[in-house]
Amino acid sequence: MRGSTLLLIFCILGFVFLYAPILSLVVFSFNESQLVTVWSGFSTKWYGELFRDPQILQAAWVSFRVAFLSASFAVVLGTLAAYVLMRFGRFRSRALLSGMVTAPLVMPDVITGLSLLLLFVSLDQMIGWPAGRGMTTIIISHVTFCMAYVAVVVQSRLASLDESLEEAAMDLGARPVRVFFDITIPVIAPALLAGWLLAFTLSLDDLVIASFVTGPGASTLPMVIFSKVRLGVSPDVNALATIIIAIVAAGVLVATWQMRRARKH
Repeated sequence: MRGSTLLLIFCILGFVFLYAPILSLVVFSFNESQLVTVWSGFSTKWYGELFRDPQILQAAWVSFRVAFLSASFAVVLGTLAAYVLMRFGRFRSRALLSGMVTAPLVMPDVITGLSLLLLFVSLDQMIGWPAGRGMTTIIISHVTFCMAYVAVVVQSRLASLDESLEEAAMDLGARPVRVFFDITIPVIAPALLAGWLLAFTLSLDDLVIASFVTGPGASTLPMVIFSKVRLGVSPDVNALATIIIAIVAAGVLVATWQMRRARKH
């Protein structure tokens, strides 16, 4: 009994430690004062200021475009890499391919960002592409490390997939490409969606790698927020964080509702 009480207390303290700062951020986003630590009354003016800030809006648009394209390309490449590793058996350089696919998972972001920066500079000098650094280089960089996470997710799903389904389709005359698109893809679709959402989140959240490979006019939302926070947290940043929290919370609630609905049926 005593042990369960202590466990409950530690759980409560852990949740308070995690969520109390988020709750205070949400509360102070409605603060009328410009000082984020001094409450002077309820106001929503900082949300209006946020949507009138062209720098924030431009950075948000860039971040969402980069995240969408990066996640989409990462799902394609990560799925192909996972399929090759799980379905092609043993082949030469399999260990090398597996290591290259999973290396971004353990590589520090600073090393990844610096190596990609040197790569883009060298390519620009040799072939003239990419010309400068901007959204294209950010997308390439994000695809590089996001596909590793997608590959891990898809590999775990392919490992539990009953291969007899694919073999039965081949026995009925379907070619491997037809089997892949008609059997494998529909079965692993939840893993593809999970990988896409994970890649989208990682791309949207990235600061370190984007800081290395970006250029003028292609600042992402984390970069703009970080530059603002360095000068002191302002209420409009609290408002932006509150909006992001609300979007994420709504997504979690919708996903939970869909899961419960699927279980009932």
